[in-house]
Amino acid sequence: MTETFSLADGDALLVIDVQNDFCPGGALAVADGDAVVPLINRLGTAFPHVLLTQDWHTPDHSSFASSHAAKQPFETVPMPYGEQTLWPDHCVQGTPGAAFHRDLERTRAELVLRKGFRREIDSYSAFYENDRKTATGLTGYLRERGISRVFLAGLATDFCVHFSAVDAAREGFTAVLIEDACRAIDLAGSLAAAKQAMHDAGVIFATSARI
Repeated sequence: MTETFSLADGDALLVIDVQNDFCPGGALAVADGDAVVPLINRLGTAFPHVLLTQDWHTPDHSSFASSHAAKQPFETVPMPYGEQTLWPDHCVQGTPGAAFHRDLERTRAELVLRKGFRREIDSYSAFYENDRKTATGLTGYLRERGISRVFLAGLATDFCVHFSAVDAAREGFTAVLIEDACRAIDLAGSLAAAKQAMHDAGVIFATSARI
């Protein structure tokens, strides 16, 4: 992809889950996760709209391995809404791990959208919880604000960024993944699968140098 993007008022930077627990030293650390922060900060100065998401789990969230007897992190269990990966306890409401990375510039953020706060269901996407039915309200917010293109950055490429990008495209927005402003977990081939799913959904792949 060699397209260079000229930004306009209908463009938003959607920063996904740049929180302490997803950065080195955190409970669910993404390798090199904190490396996205300076790049996202630079990008944020160029966009007319900046939006942030924040994982915000209850202490006994159903997606935590600790909530299931004899289960370990990264195993899967069936849930009413489908197969669920079990995670280490992370981004628990009000804890330091749930806080944004200290160096993430948040002054220009117009919205902080919290997700995953319902105990019984996980929420990867900024648009829908994992049942694919329960909406977060972000679609309506973007439409009311006249935003038509959503540029995605943050953590992690193969989970929350991936599902947010696919849903943005399916909701009719132009979705652009800023690849170098993301980092992945890559759990058992999840990164390759996520890239294929994004490609199939019509997500555009770009780098920060093109913005």
